Amino acid sequence: MSPNRTTPARMPDRVNSDDRDALEKLLRDAVVGHFGFVEENRPVVMPIAFVPDGDDLLLHGSTGSWWLRRLATGIPVTVSVATVDGLVLARSAFESSMRYRSAVLFGACSRLDGDDKTAALDLVTAGLLPGRLPEVRANSRKELAATLVLRMHVDEWTYKVSTQWPDDPDEDVAGDAWAGVLPIVTTYGEPLPAPDLREGIPLAPSVERLRGTLRTFPLAG
Repeated sequence: MSPNRTTPARMPDRVNSDDRDALEKLLRDAVVGHFGFVEENRPVVMPIAFVPDGDDLLLHGSTGSWWLRRLATGIPVTVSVATVDGLVLARSAFESSMRYRSAVLFGACSRLDGDDKTAALDLVTAGLLPGRLPEVRANSRKELAATLVLRMHVDEWTYKVSTQWPDDPDEDVAGDAWAGVLPIVTTYGEPLPAPDLREGIPLAPSVERLRGTLRTFPLAG
């Protein structure tokens, strides 16, 4: 990895670019990435949902999206992904911070067509909506034609994590202020039926399995 892109300027102890499992967990938890590129000599950053697939990221959208069509030409792309897993509540505002996981990935996208496109869309659905595919109809030819599917191959990446506790000076520790960590998690809530859902249709098994479960599992300190 080139030092100018993946070597931190500060707090190098929080960087672990060898922990592939931790990176993959972050990519599964984050759901949305911010894709940055240069267009007409100006920086552009666009958010979009993605699903990891080995060394690649899969993303999709409308064929009418100008920026997805631009990515499909193979220009360099940088992706930023992050989760906030907790508030670190120190005994002073200055020392308070956050527990987080973040990654920056570098690469380029290519367009998928035919069977590769169909398989990638199935992977995206399975990643974002686990168990949903068998419950719904297949994509129509018209829908497939209106969808642009991209595969971003990741050439380089850097992963940074903080699972710290409050680090207060002794004089603050001796004080009366509470200190600790307030975890932040994402949980699937109670399903809301569509207004036009026919009466008598039961809750889908895939939704039942997810209801009330955690979407993210923050790292322990």
